[in-house]
Amino acid sequence: MAISTDQRKQVDGILHTRGYTDYRWIDPQKIIVAQWVRMKCMYGCGEYGHGGACPPNTPSVAECERFFREYTDAVILHFQGRMDHPEDRHAWSARINAGLVKLERAVFLAGYHRAFQLFMDSCSFCKTCTGRRETCEQPRMARPAPEAMAVDVYATVRQFGFEINVRTDYDQTMDRYAFLMVH
Repeated sequence: MAISTDQRKQVDGILHTRGYTDYRWIDPQKIIVAQWVRMKCMYGCGEYGHGGACPPNTPSVAECERFFREYTDAVILHFQGRMDHPEDRHAWSARINAGLVKLERAVFLAGYHRAFQLFMDSCSFCKTCTGRRETCEQPRMARPAPEAMAVDVYATVRQFGFEINVRTDYDQTMDRYAFLMVH
């Protein structure tokens, strides 16, 4: 059963208090999970096998689909960034992701015991990741990115009216998206 309008307003208050204003409530059943996303992680992403919150340290695609089906309410949060240097992205992501962990905790403490955050980028908390969940140095902070959960971020966010495009030059503004699973 979906949360009530009053409950949404309560979560909206938490989001606004923490400075999050560019977001939309969504039906998690409309999150698009696809095998090709996992393949892009496996073949093309340098984090594969090196990130404790990245594949192969994440559930299978089928388990990811099942995970999203267990929710009735979620929030997509939009972040825009432009970096002067490619390596600056990691500090920017870590700063935003740290705030997202605090957001998840605030929503949890407000009575939403199923609150779970998907980061807007790979974890980035540690300078050198152990590459394994079992030896993660920040297990209370680490969360997967939507792509690590096989989410087709492009198709998913577009259906909710968000802008996202492949960047062709590094100096272009990037659009990144985090997902807060609420109930």
